Amino acid sequence: MALLSELETARDALRGRLILPGDDSYASAARPWNLAVEQRPAGVALPSDVDDLRTLLRAAADGAFTLAVQPSGHGASSDLSGSVIVRTAAFDDLDIDLEAGVARVGGGVHWGAVVDALEGSGWVAPAGTSPVVSVAGYTLGGGHSWFSRTAGLGSDNLRAAWVLRADGSHERVDDDTDPELMWALRGAGGITGIVTALEIDLVRAPAVWGTGLTYDASDAEAVIRAVRDLADDAPPSVNVFVDSMRLPDAPELPAEIRGRSFLTVQVLAVDGEPAALVERLRAAGTVRREVAGPTSPGALAAASNEPTDPTPGRGASAALSHLDDAVLADLLRFRAHDDNWPIMGIGMRLLGGALDAPKRPGLASLQGAAWLLHALVPVFPGVPSEPGDASIAGFERVLAPALAPQTVPTFLGPGQTLELCAGEQSIEKLRALRDAVDPNGVLHEGRLPR
Repeated sequence: MALLSELETARDALRGRLILPGDDSYASAARPWNLAVEQRPAGVALPSDVDDLRTLLRAAADGAFTLAVQPSGHGASSDLSGSVIVRTAAFDDLDIDLEAGVARVGGGVHWGAVVDALEGSGWVAPAGTSPVVSVAGYTLGGGHSWFSRTAGLGSDNLRAAWVLRADGSHERVDDDTDPELMWALRGAGGITGIVTALEIDLVRAPAVWGTGLTYDASDAEAVIRAVRDLADDAPPSVNVFVDSMRLPDAPELPAEIRGRSFLTVQVLAVDGEPAALVERLRAAGTVRREVAGPTSPGALAAASNEPTDPTPGRGASAALSHLDDAVLADLLRFRAHDDNWPIMGIGMRLLGGALDAPKRPGLASLQGAAWLLHALVPVFPGVPSEPGDASIAGFERVLAPALAPQTVPTFLGPGQTLELCAGEQSIEKLRALRDAVDPNGVLHEGRLPR
């Protein structure tokens, strides 16, 4: 009853809304993006401004509940039973300075709005593949994008942030005014403060060119080897994604892809067609379909087939230090085995380039890693979960010999913590900083358990 009383008092003081269990809109408001993750928070706040956020901080100060900022529902991972989710949709300012190559983005803005604003400008954003992900959640969690070999992680491009601290002070911080906090914001999310706006670098892209090549699954080994062997020659302006798809024989799917297995390679360059590199990929197998030409982030987002509404799913991700012939052969044998049918897609992203030379210090880093992989297991009503769980476990076992020392926080799965993303010294540094800026534990622990 004490918690309910605190929440009702806070609700009365807000200009925005605080939705509580029992309210008609509670279930939809508390819903995460991944519907396979269950969230039962103490409430869901939709603050209208910084003063509302301060009201929530004061209400949480006595320890009755904590605040967990979750702008768009992505990244849900831990127990929120004693927390109020904070949605920042009202913080929707977007100001782009094309002359400086900088964007000021509110904490509730989605990448789609930034991508649309930059169409035809000669600049692109260091955005992920989905336009519905929030800029803040993605950037503060590291964020790997179409352009990460060119521009680094999303967090590398964070110039400054407007932060509401646990003590109620609200200010703009950058590497000159608070380098330790900026280091933490580049990967550790909002565990050290509530970010109301960000200032991010844009990426110069005078001639964005995309090439998509589709091969039969039988060519996978030769094609992936060819992509791997490009790493030493591909300049940072070139970015490469590989997708291995194994689609069920389901009537909901188009006839041309139903029940098929195939491999696609997407090459994206910011300065025109990398003709010689693409020709090496064409020669690696029989190209069944090719799409090539000038493109844009908006066109890429439209063609990505990323879901635009919350959907259930499971999966696993891993950053690899290498992908030698033995690991690749094991991965492809695993992929071809009939028991692993629940894994519909395995995405492989070539790393290196700007990722090996981060331009700003931060917790998140893929420096020295060679590949970033993700396996996707869709969740269908009535389909048992055990085969998918077994396939995910097998995927992780196959990759274990090649794991890099760290992965990127935005690729962590439910229950995984920041210990997988940084060394012990960095984690200790982060804990000390959090204890200093939030001594009373007003902010939810996020991916760093207290």
